[in-house]
Amino acid sequence: MSRADLAAVDTAAVRPNRLWSLGLLRSELVTTFRRWRTLALLGVLAAVPILVGVAVRIETRGGGQVGRGGGDGPAFIAQVTNNGLFLVFTALAATLPFFLPMAVGVVAGDAIAGEADAGTLRYLLVAPAGRTRLLLGKYATTMAFCLVATLVVAASALAVGALLFPLGDLTTISGTRISFADGLGRALLIALLVAASLAGVAALGLFVSTLTNSGIAAMATTVGLVITVQILDQIPQLHALQPYFFSHYWLSFADLMRDPVYWDDLVKNLELQALYTAVFGSAAWARFTTRDITA
Repeated sequence: MSRADLAAVDTAAVRPNRLWSLGLLRSELVTTFRRWRTLALLGVLAAVPILVGVAVRIETRGGGQVGRGGGDGPAFIAQVTNNGLFLVFTALAATLPFFLPMAVGVVAGDAIAGEADAGTLRYLLVAPAGRTRLLLGKYATTMAFCLVATLVVAASALAVGALLFPLGDLTTISGTRISFADGLGRALLIALLVAASLAGVAALGLFVSTLTNSGIAAMATTVGLVITVQILDQIPQLHALQPYFFSHYWLSFADLMRDPVYWDDLVKNLELQALYTAVFGSAAWARFTTRDITA
């Protein structure tokens, strides 16, 4: 066989593999976002900004003040009455410690263990996907959920903020004024950063999901680990370890509302998420590729 014939065979072999990879990812995305559990999680996340916005509106209806001022994390709530765009930052700060990682933990924990629990995992592996490709597809789907969940919170908060409060130019934490368009761009960038901040939780959940055949056990374990790490992150005696906890720099997104932007903690957060993704992603791959699939 000539070199041209061999090249043609190799090209024909690679093309179906690429098409299968795209088909696998599309199938995983459709399956995940069609589940009632996923829709319910997104519904809960969308409801949080509504509850916060309505609560602030009721509390300030008589001219009262809400919050204690300041600009870090949940203290954005003090600015909501002046500009509805701040409800986006407030909602993301309110959902990031628990609601968003809990939702991601449920999706990631169920990724492999849920298939084994339902008895469909071995059938997926019969198809020409390969364990590595299937694992990458599951992680990509989980990260897609992270992005969608974060954007749902941001979009819901923006809609509620526009309905209940004025919009316009806004004041940054540094005291400078920026246009509404600039603020909207920063809100989108913050939403993307929050989604990226959940990459470590997604990798951790995927690893846990490879350790058991019970979807419920994997989901509960992942959510439990997320809660435990955040509790440990609040204990002063563990200050030497806290910079290595995946949740330590989550609220650093507030630095994007400074002028100029403070990048130090933002970069540390992304580096930490990349480290967790590499470590637990590798552990998930090592476990899943050597595991005996019986379900």
